[in-house]
Amino acid sequence: MTAERMSSAGNFVAAGEGITDGNGRIPQLLGSGAALEAGAYRLTFHAGDYFGDNAAFYSEITVQFLVRDPSTHYHVPLLLSPYGYTTYRGS
Repeated sequence: MTAERMSSAGNFVAAGEGITDGNGRIPQLLGSGAALEAGAYRLTFHAGDYFGDNAAFYSEITVQFLVRDPSTHYHVPLLLSPYGYTTYRGS
């Protein structure tokens, strides 16, 4: 998965990347010591890599969201099957 943050110039710039662990999480997505800031973020899940390109209907899934309060914990789960997905703001 890759994470991007919208810059002050209005374009998305790299903010982090990672591979999910056994629990399906990336604990340090923004990297060690990187602070979450208010603004627009975009997560790109590489579903084709996860299922294999021949088994996945969606090769990539992009989720864009806003961080209004950076002091709050943000958990953005993606529930994925070969032919569908859903996402929400977790706790």
